[in-house]
Amino acid sequence: MRRFTRRSFLTTSSIAAAAVVIGQGCSQQASNQPAANSSSTGASSNASSNSSSKVLRLYSGRHYDSDKKIYEGFETKTGIKVEYIEDDADKLIERIQAEGANSPADLLLTVDAGRLWRASTEGLFQPVTAQQAPNLYSAVPENLRHPQGHWFALSKRARVIMYNKDKVKPTELSTYEDLTDPRWRKQILVRTSSNIYNLSWVGEMLAVHGEAKTEDWARKLVANFARPPEGNDTAQIMACAAGIGSLAISNTYYLVRLAKSSKPEERAAFEKIGVFFPNQGDRGTHINISGVGLVKTARNPEAAIQFMEYLLSPEAQEMFAKGNNEYPVLKGVALDPELAKLGTFKESTVSADTFGRNNDAALKLLDRAGWK
Repeated sequence: MRRFTRRSFLTTSSIAAAAVVIGQGCSQQASNQPAANSSSTGASSNASSNSSSKVLRLYSGRHYDSDKKIYEGFETKTGIKVEYIEDDADKLIERIQAEGANSPADLLLTVDAGRLWRASTEGLFQPVTAQQAPNLYSAVPENLRHPQGHWFALSKRARVIMYNKDKVKPTELSTYEDLTDPRWRKQILVRTSSNIYNLSWVGEMLAVHGEAKTEDWARKLVANFARPPEGNDTAQIMACAAGIGSLAISNTYYLVRLAKSSKPEERAAFEKIGVFFPNQGDRGTHINISGVGLVKTARNPEAAIQFMEYLLSPEAQEMFAKGNNEYPVLKGVALDPELAKLGTFKESTVSADTFGRNNDAALKLLDRAGWK
């Protein structure tokens, strides 16, 4: 496994200029190797004998060391090297756009349906069909993949209600909608409205309730905030444990990290927090995803699809589950033991494509509702 950079990336205009240089270099090599097939029909039949078929280039918006073990597993299994760039997903999307037809990226891997929807809408992906990759379609439920096969979920994140055990009984909790009850006045801790996890969560609310009802819910929720939104999910959990508020909205894997932390204060905070899976009596708890798509200009689409299928194999799914305390997409894969202790729950089946599509509308709505 090789990484070809981990530095801070250039501005979009600088990348565009660099792409021209890359293009000149690529044109000089064109006579020596078959052109990449960007049509979703796979690589040339001669690719197996070409050195480029032994290298896969991945742009990843994930930043977990455990992912490197997955790449290494693929290399060991196939002999195909994985070269990767890691950075903020929005910057990677801009990079691919600026590089254009000269982009070296075969795959874009990122977190959150909103970013996957954006990349798809801006024409960065090509479809992968069930004929090309039957294992992808059998492993990934319909609500967790793009309708035309532009991207596929790799792992799941549950966005739940966490509560201070000294202040709240789980019997007092029920749904996301109930968080607007006046009894939770000045008790709710949550990230800013622009956070991608919140945008997809509210994007699902929009899909379920429509604009008017969701905006009314958001205004009442803001009235119950314990403080102006600040910090990441871990900050919300720590503040809840400290009694700044009694309820926190967070993805479950952040709490499991605290359970495994080497810091005594973080393990102590974990002990004070309970987890409640909302909406079990109706649609289920909101689920967001990490996912991957085949870049439209991929030079090695055959190997890229092979890698996508590997990411949904039991071997790789177990590494996703245990490496970052996420829920696997593939059924039958064991959870991380600490995550499993949180219990089983009913998942929402609202399409990730739908709430990803609603991200922009959700942000405008939350601005009107006063959620900063």
